[in-house]
Formats: sequence, structure tokens, C-alpha cells
Amino acid sequence: MTSDRAAQGFAYRQEQFQQIVEDTLARARKLGASDAGAEVSEGVGLSVSVRKGELENVERNRDKSLGVSVYLGQRRGNASTSDFSAAALRQTVQAAYDIARFTAEDPAAGLPDAADLAQPAEAARDLDLFHPWDIDAAAAAELARECEAAALRVDRRITNSEGAGVSAQQAHFWAGNTRGFRGGYASSRHYLSVSPIAGRGKGMQRDGWYTSMRDAAELASPQAVGRYAAERTLARMNSRRVATAEVPVLFENTVAAGLLGAYVQATSGGALYRKASFLVDCLGREVLAAHVDIHENPHLPKGKGSAPFDDEGVRTAEREVVRGGVVQSYFLSSYSARKLGLRTTGHAGGSQNLSMTSRLTQPGDDLPAMLAKLGRGLFVTELMGQGVNYVTGDYSRGAAGFWVEGGRIAYPVHEITIAGNLGEMLRDIVAIGADVYTQGSKSVGSVLIAHLKLAGA
Repeated sequence: MTSDRAAQGFAYRQEQFQQIVEDTLARARKLGASDAGAEVSEGVGLSVSVRKGELENVERNRDKSLGVSVYLGQRRGNASTSDFSAAALRQTVQAAYDIARFTAEDPAAGLPDAADLAQPAEAARDLDLFHPWDIDAAAAAELARECEAAALRVDRRITNSEGAGVSAQQAHFWAGNTRGFRGGYASSRHYLSVSPIAGRGKGMQRDGWYTSMRDAAELASPQAVGRYAAERTLARMNSRRVATAEVPVLFENTVAAGLLGAYVQATSGGALYRKASFLVDCLGREVLAAHVDIHENPHLPKGKGSAPFDDEGVRTAEREVVRGGVVQSYFLSSYSARKLGLRTTGHAGGSQNLSMTSRLTQPGDDLPAMLAKLGRGLFVTELMGQGVNYVTGDYSRGAAGFWVEGGRIAYPVHEITIAGNLGEMLRDIVAIGADVYTQGSKSVGSVLIAHLKLAGA
């Protein structure tokens, strides 16, 4: 990323951000800080929504921020400001310093060890994350209208719409600390979505679809998004409730990423050192089915979770998170690593481009093949609620989807609850499909669980 490229649509150049960071760190040192870190950022975006062809909302956002961390030994103070004037920067550093003076010592507090920080060449790695979208409100509204119109044209049973939206977002930042780290880059993320409604009265059903990419040129067409959203909505019409039972459950690829996200949450440093996870002390243990691997690649070009370094400036690296069901590594920041007596894994800020796969998966294991493996049971396409207890692993979520008989979809179902225990669910993964879908920074095919409790009528 060159400074000229980063200036597209931004009020500040990278060079200005670099100077702000240097001035901030120098000020902290002058006050007597033993260490300090600073990050300055700016975000710019346009969001437009329409409903039934009429413009509903146009929003433009422009945000900027400077965050400062000051250390006095193992006492830490944090402060932030959106004012980049010299006086405001001095006041912000002073505020962080004063907070540190009166904060209790924390043996785990401190900047990352210098050996873990990304070196200049590593920090400057170009992952092709910045693709500004030169679109104005009128053009964005027209795209949204095309998407909604495509959904409404599919079938006369599509009677209404919750609307369609377009968003174009971009941001850039620069960060540094007194242990020598410097780095920053620009990134973008754009999307197009629509939510059609089918039927009327108590028989109404709603679903939707979206496309999200760093490069707007790679977004699915508004016609394709609208058509697929309508098809998903129509498939839910005449939904039934089903009897309470214990059956195999197939998670659609669009919701299966939630299982991977639950695993990340349970093996993240904060949950582990607080003993607030059902997977405490699981390093080196088999906690998933023996055919399951989880791989992480933070350096995928245009990846939604790609980053050359984490939020602390620690270098990121490709790694095997789980191999043959056995946990190889956690997700740790420098703070949580110290609390656990371990070394940071470069995950201040979260996971980066995870994929969960099965060694049993064949190229032909598409959705029909996965339904055939399910045989008789529930195919889940939507989950509702937050019913996951990460301390015990207890899992209970509202769900909707389809009842499957003989490996084929029989009819849509709704108003059901699925329940189990995440620890058992991860070990009971029977198969993972080749129908891989990327939800944010997590990629996985449809996931078949041996059995879950289903509470219905």
C-alpha cells in the first residue's frame, strides 16, 4: 500500500498518521513512561438502503481516533481522542499517564516482547486488502433497487420486502510502540444484501442473502443475490413444527461457521485464564472428531481475516490449530499468554482466516451428498438466540430449516429448539461437506453432527 493509494477518499495521509504516532510516543517518553503504544485510524463509508423501490436511508460516516497506552512498569493507562490537534494529543497522553500512575500493578501487563513483534519487512507485507469503491449514493441506490426488484420478480408469492442495502467501507491506520514496532495499512469491505418476504398474514416467511468482498468488482451481481434470496424465502413457505426427538443434524454451511466460532471462543486466552471455558487445559488433547483439522492462514490475499500483524503488532503466521482432532495451539494475546504462562500466538484482535475440514471429505460431497449422509433428521439453515454456555458447553438454540427423509428434503420446519453440549458436538462431527462457504474470516462446508435433541411440538 503506497501513501498515495491510502489517500483515496481519506482526509489524512499515512505520513500524517506516522508523525502523530511518533509525536505521541515521544510525549509519553518525556512524561516518564517506561513503555508506550499508540494507534491512529480513520474510517470512511457510504451506506444506502431502499425498500419497495423507494430510497429509505443514506448514511455517510467518517470516523477518526487515536488510542494511547502508557506503561509505568507494570501499571497501565489507556486514553483516546478523536481530536488530532497538538493540544488534544498532549492531553490524551497525559490522561493515559495519569491513569497508569493510579492503577494497580498487573504482572501480565506490558507491551509484547520485542522478539514477537513484526519486523519492518513483515509489517509491510501487502495482502491486497484495499480496494476503494468509487460509488455515489445514487448509484448505490440503483444497485439496491436492482437487487430488490430481482427478488420480487422471482415469484408472485414474494409479496413484500424488508429492503435491500449497499455499503462501501474503507479504513486505514498506523500503529507503533516504544519497542520498535511500526506498521499500518488500508483495507476495505463492501456488501450488497436483500431480505424478501413471501406469503401473507401468519403464513409469511422471510429470508435473505448478501454478498461481501474487499473488492467490489468481486461482489455477486444484484440479480443473482436477489434471485437466491427469493428462492431461500420461498423454500420456507408452509413450514411445520416437528415432534420432539433426538436425531442427526446437518448444519448448512452458512451457519456451520458458528460452530467454528464457538471453538475459537472456547480456546481464546481470555476464556482460558478465567477458567470460563469447557475446553480449559485442552492443549494436546483430542477435542474434535479424529478426522477434523482446523487451519489458519492470516496471509491470504484479499482475505477478510488477513493481517500481517495483530492488534499489538505481533507477527502473524500460518499454522495448524487442530490436527486430527488434537488441539495444537490456542488463540492468545501477549496479556492472556502471560496469564497462562505461554507465548503469544499473535491473536490480539481475534482469529485470522480459519478453515475447518475433514480428512474424510470427497470432492463430490456437495449439499445433496451431505443430505444423503444425514438420511433422516434435521437440516438447519437458521439459528436464533445466544444459548451457548461456554463454561459448561451447554448448547441450546432456536432453529429453522428442513426435515429430511431418505436423504431428501421433505418439508420446511420452524419454531424448534436444538440442544446438546458443544464438547460432545465437536467430537460427534460425522462429516464436513465440500460445499465450503466463507462467513467473515471462517470457512467451512456443511457439518453433520451425529445426534442432537430437537424440541418441537
